[in-house]
Amino acid sequence: MEIFPESVRKLWDEWELRSMVLVSLFLQIVLTIFSNSRKFTVAIWIRILIWSAYLSADWVATVSLGTLSQLGDSEGKHDDMDPHHTLMAFWAPFLLLHLGGPGTITAYSLEDNELWLRHLLGLAVQVGVAFYVFLRSWTSRTPLSFLSIPMFVAGIIKYGERAWVLRSASKQHFGDALLLVPDPGPDYMEIVKEYDPELHNVETASESSIDDGDHDGTKLISGGKYMNAAYSLFKEQLRRLYADLILSLDDQRKSEGIIRSVSSEEAFKVVEAELSFLYDVLYTKAVVVYSPLGILLRTVSFLSTISTLVAFGFFIERHEFSNVDINITYALLFGAIFLEIYAIVVLILSDWSIVWLCSSKRKYTLLTNWIHRAITSFPSSTSGKRWSRSMAQNNLIDSCLRDKTKFDHEVNSFFDKNKFLERFRYMTWEKVDDMKEPILSFLLEMTKDVGWDRKKLLKHRGDYVITKKGDSISRKLGWSIVSVEFDHSILLWHIATDLFSYINDDDDEDPINPKSENAKISKCLSEYMLYLLVMCPFMLPKGIGKFRIRDTCSEAKRFFQERRLSISDRKEACRLLLEVETKFDPIEVKGDKSKYVLFEACRLAKMLKSLEMELREKWEMISAVWVEMLCYAASHCGIVPKAIPNLPPPCAPLPFMGGAKPFVAAA
Repeated sequence: MEIFPESVRKLWDEWELRSMVLVSLFLQIVLTIFSNSRKFTVAIWIRILIWSAYLSADWVATVSLGTLSQLGDSEGKHDDMDPHHTLMAFWAPFLLLHLGGPGTITAYSLEDNELWLRHLLGLAVQVGVAFYVFLRSWTSRTPLSFLSIPMFVAGIIKYGERAWVLRSASKQHFGDALLLVPDPGPDYMEIVKEYDPELHNVETASESSIDDGDHDGTKLISGGKYMNAAYSLFKEQLRRLYADLILSLDDQRKSEGIIRSVSSEEAFKVVEAELSFLYDVLYTKAVVVYSPLGILLRTVSFLSTISTLVAFGFFIERHEFSNVDINITYALLFGAIFLEIYAIVVLILSDWSIVWLCSSKRKYTLLTNWIHRAITSFPSSTSGKRWSRSMAQNNLIDSCLRDKTKFDHEVNSFFDKNKFLERFRYMTWEKVDDMKEPILSFLLEMTKDVGWDRKKLLKHRGDYVITKKGDSISRKLGWSIVSVEFDHSILLWHIATDLFSYINDDDDEDPINPKSENAKISKCLSEYMLYLLVMCPFMLPKGIGKFRIRDTCSEAKRFFQERRLSISDRKEACRLLLEVETKFDPIEVKGDKSKYVLFEACRLAKMLKSLEMELREKWEMISAVWVEMLCYAASHCGIVPKAIPNLPPPCAPLPFMGGAKPFVAAA
């Protein structure tokens, strides 16, 4: 019994290879155009599109090569291949091009970089398969066999670039490339022989001066100052931080000097550009493309494709082949040229080009200034789009009210099942442009108070600001910060901030709305930190946050469902929570079997309300606590095993405080 009729099977046999080759080309175009946009867009459809195309592209190209290797086998022809099959065999090097991928994306996540050996083996195998197809189709009767040679060169270059870039971005090789040549230092025995006490009075260059780079000269180029500083910090410091290497005190002073010398807007631009450079190194072909060797390889690849197109148009007789196959071949040729030209445009409009212009300022001041203005005048220039300027948000009370599942252990959809889909269901985004200046001002104020002891400063996670408010407040609120684990503290302050915001929603005693700015910062950072705790726990210090979230969510859903007839909206739910009697410590009542913190947070919210402070001061204190928690999280995160490119830097100028590691996050 035949499932498919003969006509359908015949149609599939005729179009199987053609359709897969066209789909492969389409996927390459999609990846080339859209992949870079995941740095600065939060649209779900973009992420799903890029993820689908990235996973499908290699599979489609590989299956197409496998199908090409079987051409003619069904007819039993091995000596003379059918002319139509000869043209199809000419598509093999184009599939190598597709396997090499576009320059705008080589890895979707950091784990992909660790698979560079697999891609290297794939390079050997797929080039072997393509060469096998090439040899089987070789014939002197048509120039197609000779035209395949330059396309093979272009395909091998592209595929080789990908394997090399993945290797360079892998954890081991990335760190090894930054290690300095082992230095045994001066010969101790020789120094002892020539020892002179007066040498102690000689001040070393590293102690007396700090090379903070030639940033003044870049003023000749509009916008070059912060870009050159960003590249310098990326090259000398951020890469080393990411590789978990040690920075010197001079590095710290240089970074802080740059941050202090610019406005808050420029300070964040510097760090945005730093993270953009790091993204390019980890997820794109930047390591190869933005180098003399990369430019040479790109030129060879482009000229090979152009020469093949010209020769194909002049020397191939169309009547010898199917018009459909001829058109598909032209589509592959023009598609390859389009991808090359697009890559060149991306190269010109990138931050790397601006850095090159800045470094060339002494020789071609007027020319580089004009070129820079021309680059930045393009609305498509990536120099103005490095991230979405939004923070992901998760609100525990809102999530529990929206989640209609049971509160028992049978269903925990919010935190366990379908996590990929739940990420988008409960996640919102908040613009953070107006938060930059307050956050940076608070960080600079903290550094002034502690001097150069950054390690001491980065140990604070909210206790610094409440200690400054006085002993009474410190004794009253300290239990929620210093006496509990960090994930416990995040949950406590997240719920308490939410409830405290509800308490003061109708407070109109101050006509200038004292809570507007600091309340917004508090709410935004609170929901961002919960987002990290729920969706990206690997970016926070290790703890049992997962269990606390599950138990707290379960308790909250039970509380709301038991009173579902009385809860008409969110405000009513908050009011009922605050009405719960919490004069006893919840742990004394419930013990430590369950890890929920719901009513501890209610207790904290009531304490915040009872403080003898103005509303403005309360919100200033709460926002400062969250900034401290943000700094603590950034300084205690390790090398993240995943990457979410659109996640905002949790505390952008933090590296100047010393020891902070980059949040390279992901989608």
